[in-house]
Amino acid sequence: MLERIIRAIAGTFILLSLVLGYYVNAQWYWFTAFVGLNLLQSSFTRWCLMEDILNKLVFNRKKAASELP
Repeated sequence: MLERIIRAIAGTFILLSLVLGYYVNAQWYWFTAFVGLNLLQSSFTRWCLMEDILNKLVFNRKKAASELP
């Protein structure tokens, strides 16, 4: 489930930055490149910053709640 959420976030970021680059400022294309490079590096290193963020913000809350007495 976490992988699907990460892919959805990455796809949303890419599409949003492309729209912003076209309509607002071309500098937004750097964000598109940043997301793409992170996807590429995660395929080699198996480490993803978004996964760490989601684990700390969302998924650990469920684990912590299940550990309560």
